[in-house]
Amino acid sequence: MMSRLFPPEFILGCATSSYQIEGATNADGRGESIWDRFARKPGAIHDGSDGSVACEHHRLFETDVAILAELGVHSYRFSIAWPRIMPQGRGPVCQQGLDFYERLVDALLAANIRPFVTLYHWDLPQALDDEGGWLSRDTARAFADYAGVVARTLGDRVTDWITHNEPWCVSVLGYEQGEHAPGHKSVPEMLVAAHHVLLSHGLAVPRIRSHTPGARVGITLNACPGQPASISDADVAACRLFDGLFNRWYFDPIFGRGYPGDVVAHHRSTGHLPEDGLPFVEKGDLEAIAVETDFVGINYYSRAIVRDEALPDEENAPRTVHRAPASEDTDMGWEVYPEGLYDTLTRVHEDYGPRAIYITECGAAYGDAPSGAGGVADARRVSFLGDHFIQTRRALDAGVPVQGFFVWSLLDNFEWAYGYTKRFGIVWVDYASQKRIIKDSGHWLRRVIANNTLDEISPASAHEPETGSKRRGAP
Repeated sequence: MMSRLFPPEFILGCATSSYQIEGATNADGRGESIWDRFARKPGAIHDGSDGSVACEHHRLFETDVAILAELGVHSYRFSIAWPRIMPQGRGPVCQQGLDFYERLVDALLAANIRPFVTLYHWDLPQALDDEGGWLSRDTARAFADYAGVVARTLGDRVTDWITHNEPWCVSVLGYEQGEHAPGHKSVPEMLVAAHHVLLSHGLAVPRIRSHTPGARVGITLNACPGQPASISDADVAACRLFDGLFNRWYFDPIFGRGYPGDVVAHHRSTGHLPEDGLPFVEKGDLEAIAVETDFVGINYYSRAIVRDEALPDEENAPRTVHRAPASEDTDMGWEVYPEGLYDTLTRVHEDYGPRAIYITECGAAYGDAPSGAGGVADARRVSFLGDHFIQTRRALDAGVPVQGFFVWSLLDNFEWAYGYTKRFGIVWVDYASQKRIIKDSGHWLRRVIANNTLDEISPASAHEPETGSKRRGAP
């Protein structure tokens, strides 16, 4: 297959987010978040659960750092809970919250694991939402202040910073579709929220740099490559619009192109924007959003096959692109399509030319449970990750500046609106006892990292002793 999977400096790590794993939502002065409030709404979470306990990472972080060290990962991407730092979203700082993340960072560095910090992974302080949330420009300014506080505290030890995780999810799922907190359902609100999230990124980057010598700062965008279901003009046009709504609306302004004109025209045609101007964009906003960054993070899970559903089948071409069988979907119902990662990486490189790209999330939900022997055989996840590693290597060979891959996720956790019904972790979590069991995929990942190869590594050999390895952690 290949003698060396990735270049020597390539980072292989795992990712998590604060609300999904930390628990302790009422501990050490933490304020309420929009997900605390949203989870209490009847029907909002599939299993009626919330993140108040989750994986108890707030209490068990040393255990989890030890697992990361056992896996041999080079880096750990985690997020800071804004309500732990500023319970009201602005103003007084909670020192206990800062202390927790200092302890976490110090533990990672002691284990030679490079901390990769995400400042916002969706847990907005409820106090700010009560004042308008991401519909208010003041929230963008508050985020910049919060970013400055965290960078001032951790900037002597943390070099790698991500401002936001997936603005598409924040705006579309939170403000248009109502599936995520705060649960609104309005396209005009979605457009305003998306702009303020992007603006807050632009305002935060210089704050982070001012407190972090040699900071490397970027943003993570979820990307979904679209393919038309046929060669018909209608399906091609529908796919172009999907790409604009899902991808270009976020990538274009980040890379200095402003909002894509065809998508602006679409929103005007549907009455979601006025005939002239973008009322939420003020002078200097687009320049701020296009602030120079050091990398872009890409979260990839699957592709979209797009058909113009407004046309009856008899008026459109027969489908010429077909999904894989449903049996090959993950437990989320997402098609397993590794080639889409290559397509995404090459497209972002060719169209936008970022200095560097990190795959900040890629993983699969499978519900494999512990066996009688105590292990967790999750061969489908091993196959999923191996295939996506191969596509990453293809992109590297094509000249794409990919510098790292973070597996989603380290731990089974609270999967947002799905509650605890979906398991993405390479480590099994028994939520009642908080026992952790490294799955076969985790042992397999350890071997891949240690040997930097996929050759002769299978689920059956995952527990074999590794050869010598050297982790690329903190300098």
